[in-house]
Amino acid sequence: METTAVVVGTGNVATHLVRALQQSDVQVLMLYGRNREHADEAARLLGVSSTTDWKKLPSGAHFYLYAVSDNALAEVLAHTIAPQAIHLHTAGSMGLELFPRHKPRHGVLYPLQTFSKSKPLNFRTVPLFVEASSPDVLAEVNRLASLLADKVYEADSQQRRRLHLAAVFACNFVNHLYAIAGDLVQSSHLSFEVLRPLIAETASKIDFLSPQEAQTGPAVRRDDAVMKKHLALLNDHPEYQKIYELISRSISGD
Repeated sequence: METTAVVVGTGNVATHLVRALQQSDVQVLMLYGRNREHADEAARLLGVSSTTDWKKLPSGAHFYLYAVSDNALAEVLAHTIAPQAIHLHTAGSMGLELFPRHKPRHGVLYPLQTFSKSKPLNFRTVPLFVEASSPDVLAEVNRLASLLADKVYEADSQQRRRLHLAAVFACNFVNHLYAIAGDLVQSSHLSFEVLRPLIAETASKIDFLSPQEAQTGPAVRRDDAVMKKHLALLNDHPEYQKIYELISRSISGD
């Protein structure tokens, strides 16, 4: 029997999830979005039908996947639909307690990756972390996850919350530092392109070294003279100075 799914959401995660389901021969019956324009755009992009009306969602899918923001998750889960189906959210920082009683078969399918609609991504390389309300549901969630990705891990809500926190440091904060670095080089009439080889080499080092072993720079050397010069260059950016000092202290252990 063909596996079927309904996806709730039209953002970055939902877009990549639908593509992964389609590539894994899971039939996506419909996509739900609160915003008509976004739902129509996603439907055209992904070649699926969409709706903004809960009552029009098919009730016979095997899986209902909720790929929405954490703030919207409780609201969308509250809708009554397909109590016999398995309902899964994709949030790293949210637990099973959000699921209402009328969705007794539920769980989590959390992809540990950063997603952008405009950038293609091989979903099979994305680690998936799963949790479920019962052993039989977990078996079904593992089956679905294995269709989508090569690496599937079981993790409870507390483990997943800490994993999500680690991901914020490893991805979101790092990307913000790229933005600051870009601002600094552009203020000197240079292009962000000059930083790309450095960024690529820094990221590739962790394939061979631990982050602690790969750490370089004035903070790990405790080169106070260089750091004072850097802080002086940031006099017009006091918010950057605070970030520089905080991270430098963390690196040096002071």
